Amino acid sequence: MNIRLQDGTVKSVDDNITALDLARVLSNSLPKKAVVAEVNGKLVDLSHKLQENDEVSILTVDDEKSLEVIRHSTAHIMAQAIKRLFKDAKCAIGPTIENGFYYDFDLEHPFVAEDLLKIEKEMNKIIKENIKIERLDVTREEALKLMNERNESYKIELIKDLPEGENISLYRQGEYVDLCRGPHIPSTKFVKAFKLMSVAGAYWRGNEKNKMLQRIYGTAFKDKESLDHYIFTIEEAKKRDHRKLGKELKLFTLMDEGPGFPFFLPKGVTLKNTLIDYWRKLHNEAGYVEVETPIMLNKKLWETSGHWYHYKENMYTSVIDGEEFALKPMNCPGGMLVYKNELHSYRDLPLRVGELGRVHRHELSGALHGLMRVRAFTQDDAHIFMLPEQIESEIIGVVKLIDKVYSTLGFKYTVELSTRPEDSMGTDEEWNMAEGALKRALENIKLPYVINEGDGAFYGPKIDFHIQDSLGRDWQCGTIQLDFQLPQRFELEYTGQDGEKHRPIVIHRVIFGSIERFIGILIENFAGKFPTWLAPVQVKVLSVSSKFNDYAEKVVEELKKNDVKVEFDNRDEKLGYKIREAKNERVPYIIVVGEKEVNGNTVSVRNRKDEEKEYALKDFIYHVKDEIKTKSLDK
Repeated sequence: MNIRLQDGTVKSVDDNITALDLARVLSNSLPKKAVVAEVNGKLVDLSHKLQENDEVSILTVDDEKSLEVIRHSTAHIMAQAIKRLFKDAKCAIGPTIENGFYYDFDLEHPFVAEDLLKIEKEMNKIIKENIKIERLDVTREEALKLMNERNESYKIELIKDLPEGENISLYRQGEYVDLCRGPHIPSTKFVKAFKLMSVAGAYWRGNEKNKMLQRIYGTAFKDKESLDHYIFTIEEAKKRDHRKLGKELKLFTLMDEGPGFPFFLPKGVTLKNTLIDYWRKLHNEAGYVEVETPIMLNKKLWETSGHWYHYKENMYTSVIDGEEFALKPMNCPGGMLVYKNELHSYRDLPLRVGELGRVHRHELSGALHGLMRVRAFTQDDAHIFMLPEQIESEIIGVVKLIDKVYSTLGFKYTVELSTRPEDSMGTDEEWNMAEGALKRALENIKLPYVINEGDGAFYGPKIDFHIQDSLGRDWQCGTIQLDFQLPQRFELEYTGQDGEKHRPIVIHRVIFGSIERFIGILIENFAGKFPTWLAPVQVKVLSVSSKFNDYAEKVVEELKKNDVKVEFDNRDEKLGYKIREAKNERVPYIIVVGEKEVNGNTVSVRNRKDEEKEYALKDFIYHVKDEIKTKSLDK
């Protein structure tokens, strides 16, 4: 029979062979490295029997898709180890998740950290035993009988919930058998690097009326180096947690009186305003005007925009004078009204309108997370009203603006094009036109992108920008949305060259997204050590003793005159203590003044690398101002 390979070539092979047999035909080394196969776009075990004209890829540990299979099999190995160590344990479910896996167990004994070490030790034994992992296709009755014999009540419940007549697959590895769709690695030896991470509680099937089970989280990678890097990243992320650093650096605080509504402290407001000032300068240079729209608008507006029908569950509503109102979850509808407030000609377009708008969205309490997921935040929105022939040039202009901001902050980024979702407004023709326009713009500026099917806004497709931080984590921030819908719903018009009325096309776009969330990302990316231009305090001045305070105050005044953000620590504390505190505050520069500095009219400067240098005050001011002006990054 004929098999089509990944590169498009057709291979003639014996009938009734497995994916592993095919690997043996293709290469002597491939069978030893093969983990799983992809047949007609679906992952299958290597024992899977191939059929005429199947499209087949043999995947090794180096293929990203194999990693999920390795992690799933590692979850089974963990369950087998637990069944060996804790005979009464009942297994529930054990899926893969991002960067790892978990498995839920019903066991009276509470798992503690010491248990995880014992379980890991037993797992390593199972791996060394090189136990073959076999798929068993069975009837419903056979599956129920086997799980009854093993007293696996959760598996029995899952089997009974499967549709009548559905094929049921079990996987056997030695004495352990589990209900599973698969696929799995050929044997336990293919797991090379894993770690159990933590224990948590979880209700069976996520229902609080059901029994609380114990969930063990773990991770697995293709090799120890990859695992070690992941563990390092996790530990580093804990140190950089913006909630921890936000408190230590006195940037913001979270209070029980306002869950999901962060309180920004003076230094946090300084940081936020620095970002906003930078945003305003760039947008002024790029030909934007700025507006401000009301924070609360009536139901009629949200019905017109479509939010009342597509987004109401996320909106805060109220009744004023007998009429329903809602706090705005988005700035867009208000922006449409601003445009409609005046008559427009084709000569006015493109009209670029920015707004730093405060929006409110109802998030579930369990989803709230520091500044990353809040209920009130500031969006750096802009709406560009334009002619059809201006779409491409305006998108390119926005991409360049986004690139400038991210490059200044040292972020690399990737791009996604998100297409029409199921819950959408508009015709097929409009959506095809909008998606085509975004594709052409990206392709014309040669910006690589991937398609994210069905993840567009309900009123139009979008381009999403994912920045990568210093730990390699991705954050979705910037967005460009092309909208043919709201101009129609709000009956926006301009007078064309022909003297007739026409509908403008609208681009919605953000660069930071949520400014609050972006600050959280910046805190973690820089570990609180902001580049000098962003730092809430750029220079901290310390005097060796109080008798040098007069000179220190003169230094502070000169720095302030030159718009350098400076603090003077004049407390009667030991110098070493004040230096340690300033370093903990991640201040870019610490100035120490004593007798030598007073006599020489100089300053002794220490940077965050603990490098010390003596400057004439005017030279140091020039150095700091240049660093702020150029927005250089502290490497």
